[in-house]
Amino acid sequence: MAQGAGRMSTNISSVGGAGRNGLLPDRYPTGDFFICDIFDAAPKDDLGSMEHPIFSLSTRPDRRILSYAHNGVSVQVTPSVRGRATIHDKDILIYCISQLMAALNAGREISRTLKLTAHDLLVATNRDTSGDSYARLREAFERLAGTRITTNMATGDTETTTGFGLIESWEIKRRARGGRMISVTVTLSEWLFRAVLSKSVLTLSRDYFRLRKPLERRIYELARKHCGRQPDWRVSVAVLHKKSGSAAPLRVFRAALRRMIAAATLPDYTLSEEPGDLILVRRASIVLDAGDGPQLHPDTIDAARELLPGQDVYALEAEWRSWWAQSGRPRLGSADKAFLGWVRRRGAQK
Repeated sequence: MAQGAGRMSTNISSVGGAGRNGLLPDRYPTGDFFICDIFDAAPKDDLGSMEHPIFSLSTRPDRRILSYAHNGVSVQVTPSVRGRATIHDKDILIYCISQLMAALNAGREISRTLKLTAHDLLVATNRDTSGDSYARLREAFERLAGTRITTNMATGDTETTTGFGLIESWEIKRRARGGRMISVTVTLSEWLFRAVLSKSVLTLSRDYFRLRKPLERRIYELARKHCGRQPDWRVSVAVLHKKSGSAAPLRVFRAALRRMIAAATLPDYTLSEEPGDLILVRRASIVLDAGDGPQLHPDTIDAARELLPGQDVYALEAEWRSWWAQSGRPRLGSADKAFLGWVRRRGAQK
């Protein structure tokens, strides 16, 4: 799947054209799609792999052993003969974690083993559903199972030094004589499952799956992890290079960052250069009025996404602002609570 990410991007572009700001087009807008239930689980990513460079950014088989140490955490990633799992392969894990978190939040029991529909997985991660995409899906499972991690990274309140695969096992059922996949069964590693049980996860923008380049995805992950509740995050280019896991020389990495700054494709974040070879990552806030109108805290973006998964929160914000203005621009004790209450009512009407 990830090894063919370049091919898939070309295929998508030729069919639907590039999306806004250089993003891949949104293949399955939820408002027009008849299986909207697969979007009910907001995309979630585990904190451990967001913080540390486990996945390859290469679009070719990456068979190098990665050794990484930072602030007392050590990670060694050993690929199989098929290469290290890539950041596009990670879409499978994000989908699994998202489904588990949705079930956990709904009070249902969960286990490390999930039974998935391959078609739903591809759609939820904005993938093409051609025959080639199913073949790439199998390749991704093989890389995920074959990539071995040795680390003392903590998940939840537990820190152990252990070795494991990103997934423990997988099974594909398909119709006889080379037919399409019917279902996929995946057993996650204990390490990832502990992250879910301890809720050591963060919500991602659905536009994450529209980012074309592996480095864009990785920088978005780091921005999402390190900005947290802060409006911005400053980091040196050297540290960002290390944390990204990029194999490119520092000067090449710096040039790629500058192209990323110019393209401005990262959902919810902007990048800029500062003196001292620093990068400023700034989190977008929702500004409701250019003058004295109410403003929303950046965390409200995530809260709105949780309430209405798959919806464009900026479109919702614009609609709410119009409704607020038409209501006589009343004084609000808390713009955040007022907006989220309006979003909840919108969700109840669907």
